[in-house]
Amino acid sequence: MDEETPTATWQERLFELVRLGDGYIACKGGTGTLVELAVVWEMLNKKAMEHRPFVILGDFWQPILDRVREVELGHASGWGESNDPLVHQAPTPAHAAQFLAARLAGALPR
Repeated sequence: MDEETPTATWQERLFELVRLGDGYIACKGGTGTLVELAVVWEMLNKKAMEHRPFVILGDFWQPILDRVREVELGHASGWGESNDPLVHQAPTPAHAAQFLAARLAGALPR
């Protein structure tokens, strides 16, 4: 880490992390990580920010993604995942890093 960005509240911290990220990896975590995952996913879904690669590491979050997708994809809408998942799953840190690097380099299509 070579840069520090102090914030006054956790909400400011959350949105500053989202703003500064070129891509995201969600690791196993608690409610704070769930909030971060949900905010990034929703911002990508609603096109509130430009597309950025997003990966969940391992299968910890997969049941939550599956359930939300079940509900969202069951409605007639232009939901962001209708053609391609906005959140991808990687089994290992190496796979997550490779996916992000390839997407950021433009080697993998959105």
